[in-house]
Amino acid sequence: MTELSAPDRELVAAAEEIAATRCRGDNHTMAAAARARDGRIITAVNAYHFTGGPCAELVAVGTAAAQGAYDLTTMVAVGDRDRGVVPPCGRCRQVLLDYFPTLSVIVGNGPSRRALPITDLLPETYVWADHQLDEA
Repeated sequence: MTELSAPDRELVAAAEEIAATRCRGDNHTMAAAARARDGRIITAVNAYHFTGGPCAELVAVGTAAAQGAYDLTTMVAVGDRDRGVVPPCGRCRQVLLDYFPTLSVIVGNGPSRRALPITDLLPETYVWADHQLDEA
């Protein structure tokens, strides 16, 4: 098992900080941190709602776009109340693959913590872009 790189540990720490300081009550229980190709770290929290509000990872995607960061390289999600790293749900895995097919996602806790390609989390997957009509 390979230890996380210093930039990946920094990303986890950023998500842990947001989870500890910004997640309050039942509406915000997860934090995410993403690294843009230019090195910026974008953070976000989920917006829980009984209708299925967006996960922290998807809020991070939108926040990154709003800040002009369209190429994310690594992402991690962390639960509040010291729950540690939480892997992305199925919907987030699909969206992350479609938006950032070379993205790494940090998963696991303790000695099993590692960064994996998004494709490892969604093998034999449907890739939305592969099925779009070419408008050329």
